[in-house]
Amino acid sequence: MSSQAETILKEVFGYDGFRHSQQQIIDSLLDGKDCLVLMPTGGGKSLCYQIPALIRDGVTIVVSPLIALMQDQVEALKQLGVNAGFLNSSQDQEQRWTTKNALSSGELKLLYLSPERLLMPDTLNFLDQLEIGLFAIDEAHCVSQWGHDFRKEYKQLVCLPTRFPKVPRIALTATADKRVRKEIVEQLHLEQAAQFVHSFDRPNIYYQVVDANNSRQQLWQFLQANHPEDSGIVYCLSRKRTESVAEWLNQQGRTALVYHAGMDDQDRAHNQRRFLLEEGIIMVATIAFGMGIDKPDVRFVAHLNLPKNLEAYYQETGRAGRDGLPASAWMAYSLKDVMTLSSFVEDSDAADAHKQLMQHKLRTMLGWCEITTCRRRALLQYFDETMHEDCGNCDNCLFPPEVFDNSENAQRALSCVYRTGQRFGVNYLIEVLQGSTKDPRVKQNGHDQLTLFGTGTAMSARDWRDLFRQLIAAGYITMDDEGHGSLVLDSSCRPVLRGEVQVMQRHQTKSAKATKKSAGAELDAEDESLFEAMRALRAELAKEHGIPPYLVFHDSTLAAMATHKPQEYDELMNINGIGRSKQERYGEEFLALIRELTD
Repeated sequence: MSSQAETILKEVFGYDGFRHSQQQIIDSLLDGKDCLVLMPTGGGKSLCYQIPALIRDGVTIVVSPLIALMQDQVEALKQLGVNAGFLNSSQDQEQRWTTKNALSSGELKLLYLSPERLLMPDTLNFLDQLEIGLFAIDEAHCVSQWGHDFRKEYKQLVCLPTRFPKVPRIALTATADKRVRKEIVEQLHLEQAAQFVHSFDRPNIYYQVVDANNSRQQLWQFLQANHPEDSGIVYCLSRKRTESVAEWLNQQGRTALVYHAGMDDQDRAHNQRRFLLEEGIIMVATIAFGMGIDKPDVRFVAHLNLPKNLEAYYQETGRAGRDGLPASAWMAYSLKDVMTLSSFVEDSDAADAHKQLMQHKLRTMLGWCEITTCRRRALLQYFDETMHEDCGNCDNCLFPPEVFDNSENAQRALSCVYRTGQRFGVNYLIEVLQGSTKDPRVKQNGHDQLTLFGTGTAMSARDWRDLFRQLIAAGYITMDDEGHGSLVLDSSCRPVLRGEVQVMQRHQTKSAKATKKSAGAELDAEDESLFEAMRALRAELAKEHGIPPYLVFHDSTLAAMATHKPQEYDELMNINGIGRSKQERYGEEFLALIRELTD
């Protein structure tokens, strides 16, 4: 079977060899065994079920959480010459009948369904009549109530092994800590499944975090320096902010679209389609956007607010650089973000245990932002992976931050929380420390009579805010359980107050510039010129066929062609990402351009 899988890998998908444990996963599925696969975004998860789908008898059912993405996933397979289809509410009755007839006659090798559609009695009864070769459950972390994308329908997929006991299953995700992995196994009854856990490292992504200070302008400086023409995603915490940031970016001369859950479905679908079809588009969105996005040439993901946890951050930033080429993950965050997210948790209907876990994950996210060591090592450590050397591709590695002993002011801050009764937020505490009575409550509460009153004038309000944020990140201070933003001391702060532990604070410096992350950045001038010409040809062909440009060829494939400059038709098959179908569809036109520009 392995030789057949290798042939398909080359002839259909255009790759010379398997990566990670793809071959072992494929062999396990071909042997009829279940699998649980954790592989980073862009690591080749889809191949793990697509190749067995082409070898095993019957149709492979792919459970995908978002209807909007199925059409793109199916179109990508059709470009490779693979017969695939989907059933969802976007189709009219005639389209659904056409798809069902193709299934009944054995024409389709892969069928994409949402969990909701799959679990409908009519759908299950129809599947009973088909020969099913495999079930692939994508974005399997959605089954976990402790995860960040919980979908209750995913838990009901436990019916599959009972109803289809002889059909192997593969569950796939790019983000799951030990707790979530355990829940996937339990909820989907995958106790006997072979588990393949790969490195979470995305070495092509540059991580950069800045303290928010006019974050829109900071974002613009980052874009101008690193991604002046690239496609990317900007995440915001609120719907209102997505709209204002997109409007502002358009005023600056970039093409920016909006995506959030409050929009009309058609408007959301239209904007998503434009983002996939056109190059250079910036999508400004809430976290409602992005799950399963297959666009490989997203060159940056920016956050204008703190994500709620590291799992969400990892998944969202993982949408950058899926093609393996250089990409950026940039974030501007503030103490206000922490307070807002904390209040969201406390105002939710979740159980107390879940709230405590979410608050812990939020503090861990904040702590990651505040670290002065290698960001990648800390991120991987969170997912129980050890990295023995610094990455050299994050802001802390390339521009090590300065730190200084600020223990005395940390003691003042902690004492102020205590002396004011642990009932107030950051702004009030800063007023007391700086000797201000602008807030009338300071006098009303008699806090202008405290010995601490006015002892913190040597530091600016912003510096105090930075210090409070770092004390929260270190766990010395927590937010009250009522979600009012009041600060409360944790017992771990006692050694600081006694002077037994130093508090080293990082200097907030200007944003360190990232190196250029464009797709052609590593090519020499002549090759980059050819690369850009091929991008223009790709855009024309994509528009002609009504498909996203990356479905013609990925940027990485264009870069390989620009480097190797194939001259003959058969030489195209030596380029990664070019299989027989794409060679036949587009080969001659790209060869003609290469010959013309390299004579």
